[in-house]
Amino acid sequence: MDIVIHHNPACGTSRNVLAIIEAAGYQPSVIEYLKTGWTRPQLLGLFAAAGLTPRTALRESKSPAKELGLLEAGVSDETILAAMLEHPVLVNRPLVCTSKGVKLCRPSELVLDLLDRLPPGPLHKEDGELIIDAEGKRVG
Repeated sequence: MDIVIHHNPACGTSRNVLAIIEAAGYQPSVIEYLKTGWTRPQLLGLFAAAGLTPRTALRESKSPAKELGLLEAGVSDETILAAMLEHPVLVNRPLVCTSKGVKLCRPSELVLDLLDRLPPGPLHKEDGELIIDAEGKRVG
């Protein structure tokens, strides 16, 4: 299975998702989008595949969204998309693509829906929360 993760190594959720993918035995293609940036067709394609809009994919905290006025009512998706192209950090993460679909994996265990096999358990997130039990079953 080919897996692509749009990853920010400074983000705990993104690190958790990457760890889950690797624990399941996959070697994903990792795109550090803060370094590479986004293209308009790329974002539109990802959002369409994940059922997102620029507004629903907007990272509101720990980003310049408020300072740029993007949280105000009536700001168009086109305006938000243009800001995302200029400021890649405005896109919430991680976005993961597999043959099963595309998802914004927040919380990180949502990535399990995109994998053909689960990682062996027990598996915990960075904060200690159990997501795969000792029998290899999803928790929660």
